[in-house]
Amino acid sequence: MIRIFNQLVSLKTVLLIQVEGLLIFASFVAATKLWFWKDPAGFTSHTRWPLFFAQCAIQLALLLACFYYSGLYSIESTRNRLQQLIALTRSIGALWFISAALSFLAPSLAMGRGVMILALLLTLLSVITARLVWDKLWRAAAPRRKVLLLGNGATAEAVAREIFRREDLSLSVFAFAAKTSKQAGGRFLGRPLLDLAKMAESVTRVGVSHIIVALERDDELPVADLMNLRLRGVSIDSAHEVLAALSGRIWLEAISPSDVIFKDGYQFPRFTQVWKRALDLFFGVSGILVTSPLMALTALAVWLDSGRPILYRQSRTGLYGKEFQLLKFRSMRIDAEPNGEPQWARLKDPRVTRVGAFLRAYRLDELPQFLNVVRGHMSFVGPRPERPSFVTQLRCQIPFYDARHSIRPGVTGWAQVEYKYGRTISDAVRKLEYDLFYVKNMSFAFDCAIALKTLRIVLLGWGDQ
Repeated sequence: MIRIFNQLVSLKTVLLIQVEGLLIFASFVAATKLWFWKDPAGFTSHTRWPLFFAQCAIQLALLLACFYYSGLYSIESTRNRLQQLIALTRSIGALWFISAALSFLAPSLAMGRGVMILALLLTLLSVITARLVWDKLWRAAAPRRKVLLLGNGATAEAVAREIFRREDLSLSVFAFAAKTSKQAGGRFLGRPLLDLAKMAESVTRVGVSHIIVALERDDELPVADLMNLRLRGVSIDSAHEVLAALSGRIWLEAISPSDVIFKDGYQFPRFTQVWKRALDLFFGVSGILVTSPLMALTALAVWLDSGRPILYRQSRTGLYGKEFQLLKFRSMRIDAEPNGEPQWARLKDPRVTRVGAFLRAYRLDELPQFLNVVRGHMSFVGPRPERPSFVTQLRCQIPFYDARHSIRPGVTGWAQVEYKYGRTISDAVRKLEYDLFYVKNMSFAFDCAIALKTLRIVLLGWGDQ
């Protein structure tokens, strides 16, 4: 298990990507050898360096990208063989069409049709076989790490359920340490309850490698025992940090003002502001230039479907709480808010037009916001801006809500790619937890990862309906 963007990522998945990369590359080499089996001179001519290496590398990168966008490395897919087979078939089919387009755009970088067919068949067989073998090898060679949770309250339960959900991390909740000796000997979530006073003895005897502190009060901490165990090499973490690393969000139930004031993160040095603004200008200008034909077609579709206005301007709250006019292609009826009073969006909202439903699914209604990015109202990646009337309501009901206004709002963001469209107060709470995680861990690489996830949503039409 490793950390990427301060999230716990399965080492099994990271190694699987590398193994499959080698198999894909080997499949293209083997397919070329088979195709030129009786023509050694043709094989030598076809595999000249560096052109052949570039051809294989391009196909490898494209296919791994197809694997990712088909969800082959998601937790759900790795558990289900049928989902894996469907995703593999979809990925290989997508690569075939992409390679056909590549043969027109750059013929020298494309492989022959016969070689491609053989290579894709070999890839399909080798990846299916590798996944079957990999699961068995991993279960045999990677023992599960035993985890002890200090506490048996709501926070401890939340941590345990996240660990149960993340089977890919090879973590096993061995037991909970009860806050009182009276509770010891019972069970909690199907695991034994140990006496907190005898915690160190149990950890040593059983071989626990990881302790997560989920006690409600600091004065309950067995400080001396924890220090001794830490010096012996046992990993010790707070429930707050583990919850964030497991789920990719800062749990409001577990965070305190001291976590924001004294811990790392939530700081934006001048250099960070400069590179982020430079990146925003690049994405903003590039987005306008690249998508201008698509925006013209979208504008025409909106006009033909429901008339004018084509663009929708709405006040939103931005950096440091300042208001600005957000631009979108109109996706709702003109009389969506007849009294001018803001309303939360609803599932399958009847106010959404026919074209608007399509635009929302593929996030095409957001394209005019490239102009907001260039003007400096927004960033390409950041928390989504909310309407001022909702902000007034939410900041009174949700702690730390104004923390999301410490950076520019974004066209896309971590909450957008990880959570559904916000329609209620509870949705706003959950999205804030993702926004806080982004604010705490903001980086160039994290922004790029969010952009890739956004592209996946756009290509597959997984946006709001």
